[in-house]
Amino acid sequence: MIGVVSPSSSRDTATGDPRSASAWRPLIADERDGPLPALLLALTVLTGVVDAVSILTLGRVFVANMTGNIVFVGFAIGGAPGFSLSASLAALGGFLLGAFAGGRAILAADRWRGVLLRDAVGVEAGLLVAALVLAIATGTPFSEATRDVLAALLATAMGLQNTVVRKLAVPDLTTTVLTMTLTGIAADRHESARSPVVVRRLLAVAAMLTGAIVGALLVVGVSAVAALALAAGLVAAVSAAATLAARRPAAWQ
Repeated sequence: MIGVVSPSSSRDTATGDPRSASAWRPLIADERDGPLPALLLALTVLTGVVDAVSILTLGRVFVANMTGNIVFVGFAIGGAPGFSLSASLAALGGFLLGAFAGGRAILAADRWRGVLLRDAVGVEAGLLVAALVLAIATGTPFSEATRDVLAALLATAMGLQNTVVRKLAVPDLTTTVLTMTLTGIAADRHESARSPVVVRRLLAVAAMLTGAIVGALLVVGVSAVAALALAAGLVAAVSAAATLAARRPAAWQ
């Protein structure tokens, strides 16, 4: 809830440790961004899961990180084994389509951040459910055509997410790329390792790492369908939370 400090935070301050309270308050009671930090951390976990599926089952293709995907296109053109040129190009095209759709969503939301996130994540949920249904219908191992369609669907969802998160502009929570986050952790100077900036950056790294680990465990130990089911469940939960948040007028909106 916006503007409410938990009892534990109050105790931290009362016992002379305000740094602990100040480190966590931006994640649970941020007047500027409201519930957005928590929701974007959940989407960061989702990115780890989705990229685990794409890398491990779709021919070594990134669907969220287009920097890596461009490199993979180069590897495939150069004849390196194990890389799918068609899947990488499908992911690139899907990501651009999703980014375009995100731009349209930004115009439709008319500056209302909660509405923007609600609408975008709702569409993203639909794309991930479509990918899950396709994966269930075709079964594993996926054919080349199925891999390409799955890569396109997942990348479209990630392109949409990336564009909307960029517009929301919550500091240090991009949800799809951690290069600048890691750079900031190492290069920037802070008063304390427990400062809100450091905590948020570390949580972003931990969120994506957790998603990647869980996604890989599901793909390797169960199936790609199980990992996609988790991804669809995560984005559905974020969609529900964003819908509830958008209904409540608040300064962060």
